[in-house]
Amino acid sequence: MLENIKAIFLDLGGTFRIVEENEPFYHAARARIAEICGTDMDPDEYYDFLNKRYDEYRKWALRFMCEAPEKVLWTRWLVPELDRDYVEANAVELTYQFRRAKGERVVVEGGIETVRELKARGYKVGIISDLIGTIEIDEWLDHDGIRDLFCTVQQSSVTMLRKPHPAIYFLALDEAGVRPEDSVFVGDNLKRDILGAKQTGFAGTVAADYPGGLPMTFNEENKPDCFIHHFRELLDLFPGEGKYLPERGERRD
Repeated sequence: MLENIKAIFLDLGGTFRIVEENEPFYHAARARIAEICGTDMDPDEYYDFLNKRYDEYRKWALRFMCEAPEKVLWTRWLVPELDRDYVEANAVELTYQFRRAKGERVVVEGGIETVRELKARGYKVGIISDLIGTIEIDEWLDHDGIRDLFCTVQQSSVTMLRKPHPAIYFLALDEAGVRPEDSVFVGDNLKRDILGAKQTGFAGTVAADYPGGLPMTFNEENKPDCFIHHFRELLDLFPGEGKYLPERGERRD
């Protein structure tokens, strides 16, 4: 048990938000991408084509722990054959639609209520997320009316730093006004979320291992303190008064 925890930092994708398969939602986004790019290809086929190119970009991003600006993402990796000025002028919307083309992102069950309760118990709560696009998160926070829940929101698309690079964690810690030894990180990716937090010196790490998720393979370098299988289980780990009880989060067999 730790008794000096002041802040809990969350990953977004796969931890606080998940993708739901909403066909009308993602079909509309794919159609809009095809329209902007002026392709005659079927929108679904064109999206698959762009995804293959995005896979190459992702290799670069993961290698250098860096996120490219939207204009560079589209002109260098995704549609380099199109007019550069035109693509740069539409890069923000293209990125926004490309994210939506995968599906609708929604907060996990009980997510907002859990964060509200953690704040009521005296913990600061922040977000550190890897994602492309500079307008999606602000739109979501304002639409759901939850911006006030978070003391900091760090996005790789804004900082251009990707986890597990410690710098993006340090930016969040600085804005939150806390030290790494007073903080715990919650994420679903051992190689990025958990490893990065441990490298930064966080007091604790929690892995989100939700039902239906991929099996987790860990070693001493990326092994978390404990696991949650539903987001609301964070309330068991953080009962208040700065306490953190990792022994209450057990790994799924």
